[in-house]
Amino acid sequence: MTDNHQKSPTIVGFREWISLIDLKLVALKAKIDTGAKTSSLHAFDIKHVKRGGISFVKFKVHPIQKNLDVVVSCSAPLLDRRIVTDSGGHKELRYVIYATIQIGGLKKKIELTLTNRESMKYRMLLGREALKQFYIDPSQSYLLKKNQKQRNYLKDIKIGMNSKKETRP
Repeated sequence: MTDNHQKSPTIVGFREWISLIDLKLVALKAKIDTGAKTSSLHAFDIKHVKRGGISFVKFKVHPIQKNLDVVVSCSAPLLDRRIVTDSGGHKELRYVIYATIQIGGLKKKIELTLTNRESMKYRMLLGREALKQFYIDPSQSYLLKKNQKQRNYLKDIKIGMNSKKETRP
């Protein structure tokens, strides 16, 4: 006897909270971008290094929008370098890495390109390749909600920022 009951696809809004587990990025706002094939992460101070004959990329991330005080240093094996065309038609050679994303209850390995998105509203774009098991409702936001680890992380950052403000002359 076979069970034909299949789980319904998860619905996501046009922006969602995600985590990039192996990069130690606990809480990022990601914009769902069906126009992009590959996902893209805001990164700066990007450096290509070799360790034991293996190519890595070291980089830093400002995970919180409009907050340059919080910086997370990351490192990942280099998967590739690719020319990517952005929404404005500009071509850029970008580093490509794998990262494990957690969105809602799902964890999966995705490809990420690294680029400086400082002037952009979202630190991350989640492209089509990462969205294959989701339905998207562009009229909604944050349908999957923050998990407890994300809420605690953001609360700790807020407390840290408030204590800095109180100690300034």
